[in-house]
Amino acid sequence: MKLHYSPASPYVRKVMVCAIARGIGGLLEKVATNPHQSPADLLADNPLSKVPALVTKDGTAIYDSPVICEYLDTIGSAAPLFPPTGSAPRLKAMIRQAAADGILDAAVGRRLHMNHPQDDGRKAFDARQKAAVERALAVLEKDPPRGLGDIGAISIACALGYLDFRFPHEPWRDACPKLAAWFAEVSKLPALAETVPVG
Repeated sequence: MKLHYSPASPYVRKVMVCAIARGIGGLLEKVATNPHQSPADLLADNPLSKVPALVTKDGTAIYDSPVICEYLDTIGSAAPLFPPTGSAPRLKAMIRQAAADGILDAAVGRRLHMNHPQDDGRKAFDARQKAAVERALAVLEKDPPRGLGDIGAISIACALGYLDFRFPHEPWRDACPKLAAWFAEVSKLPALAETVPVG
């Protein structure tokens, strides 16, 4: 399978963490891709010009990290990362994934606007996104995951890792000691240790 890949993308990291956790990381052929340049080979597989984009063995193009992760969860024999449809654990995992992806959307948005002139509109945008991250972290702090056993926990770990990577000047641990303790533990696991963002 071909994976359009950028080592700095937290969405790509989520896919890689899922693949490693499933024991199928070696099945992915990583193709270095800069989505901001909209290369033709990426556009052929994802008209949105975003990474990650996965092309399966039969040529099916899959995009958006939650969709790719759910597809990867059907491959291999490891314990599933997506609990059964209709179950309470699945609902909880999906809500956590949504919160974590929301943190990423806000943080990536802030990152993309950093190098533009900071007029009042951009400052207001930045403040709104920063506040969204802080509110989501506060909700997750009330009930942090245990281990790295489902898509919700994986998504949260990737979101926290991205905050450390791109916003180290905005520490989050003091306000979220339970999340911080959990993140310190799971960061030692191979799926996270092998996918620390660079760039």
